[in-house]
Amino acid sequence: MLKTKTQKSQSGLSRRSLLKSGAVAAVLATPGVAAAQTVGANETSPYGLAISGDFPFSKKTISVEGSDIAYVDEGEGQPVLFLHGNPTSSYLWRNIIPYVTGGYRAIAPDLIGMGDSGKPDISYTFEEHARYLDGFVKALGLKDIILVIHDWGSALGMRYARLNTDKVTAMAFMEAIVPPGLPAPSYEAMGPQIGELFKALRTPGVGEEMVLQGNFFVEKLLPEMGVMRGLTEVEMAAYRAPYPTPESRLPTLQWPREVPIAGLPEHATAEVIRNGEWLLSSEIPKLLFYAEPGALMPKRVVDYLTAKVKNLETRFVGAGTHFLQEDHPHLIGQGLADWLRRI
Repeated sequence: MLKTKTQKSQSGLSRRSLLKSGAVAAVLATPGVAAAQTVGANETSPYGLAISGDFPFSKKTISVEGSDIAYVDEGEGQPVLFLHGNPTSSYLWRNIIPYVTGGYRAIAPDLIGMGDSGKPDISYTFEEHARYLDGFVKALGLKDIILVIHDWGSALGMRYARLNTDKVTAMAFMEAIVPPGLPAPSYEAMGPQIGELFKALRTPGVGEEMVLQGNFFVEKLLPEMGVMRGLTEVEMAAYRAPYPTPESRLPTLQWPREVPIAGLPEHATAEVIRNGEWLLSSEIPKLLFYAEPGALMPKRVVDYLTAKVKNLETRFVGAGTHFLQEDHPHLIGQGLADWLRRI
């Protein structure tokens, strides 16, 4: 169900005012983002290892909840389940998957409505995404799962692990949606730039113009805020491909509206809080990749988790903001492989 019409109480003038308020421009100009982009900008072969834009895998599809989930399924052995977030797909993991396929079965789905998966007529709330993910794991009959998770894939993955403790044996995560980073008590607590950005994205009419019309998450957040190197045209084409029309971009609009801020939305807020409680109490092996300055997981969040989470290892990958897989895939892949051998 595509909701593109502006509520009558939201005038065109107020929409334009918010869009011109500097929220987006200010975020793009924040010192952390600017510094991260300056370091090694356009560097496509850090440490002498090329970051490839090619997607060397064929995808399979499986029916879930009356729609299709597309997924990568490579290698044999214990399943390593890669879960992406907004606005990406299994493409995000393309340079990391080869590090685990020698002794494991790498499975990377495209979340419902994203990548090459189906786009059913749903609202794409956290609750609906969780239902499709549950169905996907059940349809494949997965057990002894090792999670590798990021962004909204982290919240979905932690929820699954929390509710299925007998099926998840270990977890690696990065730039995760988890306390104390989120939930946020208010827009103001997120900082003036980020708070204004999320307020705009969640304002009826303004968010639609930014995301459904402007494809904000693919065209702006991903290449200009989330990745420090310059993404190639091949890579940008891959990220644009799932979202050619305003209607197809609805999942990327709903995700920022699911971010738990000031107690809303209630369901997503409750799930993220429960995930945080599970993370602190779980005994399974865990691996955290982090960067500086980070986005969802800045230093204060990493320090908190390092001190509080049981059975946790950490690996610093260097300068980065949110999409660490695009800046440091080989460090993540090798770190993941080393950790898997030891656990």
